[in-house]
Amino acid sequence: MTENRPEMATKEEVQEALQEGLYCIGCGALMQVDQKDEAGYLPMSAMQKQLESDQLLCQRCFRLRHYNEIQPVSLTDDDFMKLLHQVSEDNALIVYVLDLFDFSGSTIPGLPRFVGGKNPIYVLGNKVDLLPKSLKEHKIKDWVRGRLKEEGIKPVDVDLTSAAHPANLDAILEKIDDLRAGRDVYVVGTTNVGKSTLINQIIKSKTGVQELITTSRFPGTTLDQIAIPLDDGQNLIDTPGIIKADQYAHQVDDKNLKYVLPKNEIKARTYQLNDEQTLFFGGLARFDLVSGPSDQKTSATCYFENNLKIHRTKMAGAADFYEKHRGELLAPIPKAEAKGFVQTELKTKTDADLVFAGLGFITLPAGTTIRAYAPAGVSVFLRKAMI
Repeated sequence: MTENRPEMATKEEVQEALQEGLYCIGCGALMQVDQKDEAGYLPMSAMQKQLESDQLLCQRCFRLRHYNEIQPVSLTDDDFMKLLHQVSEDNALIVYVLDLFDFSGSTIPGLPRFVGGKNPIYVLGNKVDLLPKSLKEHKIKDWVRGRLKEEGIKPVDVDLTSAAHPANLDAILEKIDDLRAGRDVYVVGTTNVGKSTLINQIIKSKTGVQELITTSRFPGTTLDQIAIPLDDGQNLIDTPGIIKADQYAHQVDDKNLKYVLPKNEIKARTYQLNDEQTLFFGGLARFDLVSGPSDQKTSATCYFENNLKIHRTKMAGAADFYEKHRGELLAPIPKAEAKGFVQTELKTKTDADLVFAGLGFITLPAGTTIRAYAPAGVSVFLRKAMI
């Protein structure tokens, strides 16, 4: 007996459909069959088979979803910023998603300019589940508002959530519906803050459909705006994540992203250090305590992915120690094309966090003189202590 198979679309039918516009449901890219290295590519043969599907995926999203493989595309940072700037032309509510663990690395400088100065901004601090449970929610919100004020942003409200485990999703949806007042909603943020994961949770809660939008650890998964219809005819729109090149996610091979992007609650690791002692964070970063605020040992509390090993040694000979053990005892290391380490010397005026953008932070007392080493291009700086 011959099995009945659905007829494949002809090449002519595919070309006609492409001219009208087909979009990948995973990343939002405009589908095409000609440019293999460009966004939205799907081979003609696959397009012929999938043309009538309501789950049309580009080759990049298909491989990412089913094989956890990432394919680079030629979109630049300017392309992403141009897409985001389109938001300013609409009268809408802006949902600004921030990564509480990598707060500074997830901010978008000049956000009001890109999304329209009159559009209200509702801030969601994501990944609250990564912070110690002992940290009070109101203190985190106050800290977030303080940092946003420094960025020139006064949000209409701030809430905390975990897109991966959103216990307060219904309350957030009610607030979004109230704040949008019949307008479109744009969800914005940098790469890896959890925007698409959050929207997938919203879609799941409303329709039962799981993982409609492609999500992954890899930076820049969403390549164009993805609109999800709301009940009143308006849209909830997922925008591309802005790529910030100063984060560690761009300094490690894909297989080592698990040491950079934590998924579980961070366990604080505190070291009582003498002057002129060094901490290595795998082979990715180095911290030197030049001098503490007193003759006593200095407390340094480290917040990094739990599986990233921390090794203590003396400053004298630390460089030789690194060269001898990099990639073995001190692992992982930056990817091959990463440039060498850059030294930054700082002194804390108040209790502060020393931040390695996208990797973690160390809480230190006032009056501490330090040296920090990170790959060229990674931001290293002090901020008001979060915890």
